[in-house]
Amino acid sequence: MTVMKKGILIAVAAAVSLCGMAQKEITGEVLKQLQDGYSEQLQSPQGASMRALHNAIGSNKLKSLALNHDNRADKNTYFNTSVKTVGITDQKSSGRCWLFTGLNVLRQKMIARHGYDKFEFSQIYLFFYDQLEKSNLFLQSIIDTRALPDDDTTVQWLFRNPVSDGGTYTGVADLVNKYGLVPSGVMPENFQSNNTSEFNRLLKSKLRQFGINLREMAAKGVDEKQLEQQKVQMMAVVYRMLALNYGEPVKEFTWAPVQSDGQYVEAPKHYTPQEFYKQLLCSDDADNSFTGNLLDVVMLMNDPSRDYYKVYEIDLDRHSYEGHNWLYVNLPIDEIKLMAIDCLKDSTAMYLSCDVAKCLNSETGWLDLKNYDYESLFGTTFDMDKRQRILSFDSGSSHAMTLMAVDIDADGNPTKWKVENSWGEKSGHKGFLLMTDQWFNEYVFRLVVPRKYASKKVLKLLRDEKPVRLPAWDPMFLPEE
Repeated sequence: MTVMKKGILIAVAAAVSLCGMAQKEITGEVLKQLQDGYSEQLQSPQGASMRALHNAIGSNKLKSLALNHDNRADKNTYFNTSVKTVGITDQKSSGRCWLFTGLNVLRQKMIARHGYDKFEFSQIYLFFYDQLEKSNLFLQSIIDTRALPDDDTTVQWLFRNPVSDGGTYTGVADLVNKYGLVPSGVMPENFQSNNTSEFNRLLKSKLRQFGINLREMAAKGVDEKQLEQQKVQMMAVVYRMLALNYGEPVKEFTWAPVQSDGQYVEAPKHYTPQEFYKQLLCSDDADNSFTGNLLDVVMLMNDPSRDYYKVYEIDLDRHSYEGHNWLYVNLPIDEIKLMAIDCLKDSTAMYLSCDVAKCLNSETGWLDLKNYDYESLFGTTFDMDKRQRILSFDSGSSHAMTLMAVDIDADGNPTKWKVENSWGEKSGHKGFLLMTDQWFNEYVFRLVVPRKYASKKVLKLLRDEKPVRLPAWDPMFLPEE
C-alpha cells in the first residue's frame, strides 16, 4: 500500500469518528470535532506527508501535483480508421466551437468532393447572422411571453440568456440553409470575432433594455402588432451594432480555389453566398452523396439520467425564431459508437460534443481517466457515475469538436478516438485531441450522424415517438462553447 492510499484510509477513519454527530449548523462543538479530527491526522504516522502536501499545494497548480506520472509514457497515436482533413482552425477567445465544428464537418465534404489541399469557410460571416437571429429570437420570445408575470421561470430564463456566442449543430444547419456560405478569405476574422466577451456583454445589456421596454409597453395595453413593429426598430439598432463590430456580411463575391502552393485551381467565378453553398456542395454532379439538407441527420445523446430509447426536444434551444430546436434520441453509449464507427469507415466526419475539461492533459492532447490522481492528493474519492454527475450539475456537454478517427482492435472494438479541435494547431496533439474509449464512455454526450447511418431502431423512434419536451434550463443543455 502506498503512502497516499494510507492517507485516504486515515481520512476515512477520522470521518468515522464524527459519524455520531448530527447538527443543522456548524456549532462550536462541531467545529472543534473537525479541528481535532484534522489535528489527529497531522499527529499520525502520515502527518509529515500531509504537511508536505499542504506546502506543495499552497505553492503549485493542483493539476500539476495530481498529474499521474505512471500514465506519462508515450501512447500509441495510430488510428486505423480515419477521415482526411487539411488544416486546424482556431476559435481564439470566443465560444464558437459549435460553429467551427459544424463548418469543419462541411469543410471535410468540400475537401472530399473537390480535392482541395487548403480550404476554410468564413466563421464570422455566419456568426453575424447567428447573433442577429438570436437577438430577434429573444425579442420575439419576450413579446410571446408578455402576459406571463415577471417571476415566471421562462421569462427569467430569457432575461438571463438573451444571447450568447455558444450554440448547437441545429444552429449551423439553419444558418447555412438560410444564408449560405462564403470562403474565409472573402470575409476573414477580425479582433472582435476572435474576442467576443466584451461586445457580448454590451449586446446582452441592450437586448435586456429592449426586452424590459417591450414588457412595459405590453403592460400598458400596446397590442402584439405594434410591439412587433417596435421590435423591428430595435433590430435596426442591433444590426448597426453587429455591423460595426463584425463588419457587414458580403452579399456577393468573386472567388477561385487556391492550393497551398499559391496556384489557382481554376478561373475565378462570381457567387452569392447561397449560390456558393448550392453549387459547390449541393449540386448533383460528380457523384455527390450530400443532399444539401443539413437537417437530414440524426442527433444522438447519451444521457443516463433519462430513459433510453426516447425522443427529446429542448425548448428554445435554437438559433432563430423559425429554426429547429435540438431534437435527439437518447441511447446507450455503445449503440452511439456503432453508428460513429460506420460513419468513419465511410470517411464521414461528425459533430461531437463532450465535457472536454474533464481529465484533459493539454500538453499531450490526451483525454484519459488516468491522467490525474486527485484522490491520492486529497485523501478522498471522486466516484460519481455519469448519471450522478449530470443530476448534480457536475458534468454536461460543454464543447463541440469534429470526430475524425477511431482505432479498432482485432475483435472490432474501439480502443481510442480522435477529434479535430478548434483551438489552433499548437494545442493538444497537433491541434487534435485523443480520447481513450473509457473517457468516451464517461464524457461524450452528443453525436450528429447522417440519417443513412442511423439504425432502424433509431429511425423508428423518430418516426413513431412524440418528443418529450424539456425546458431550456435543463442541466444538460447549455450552449457548447
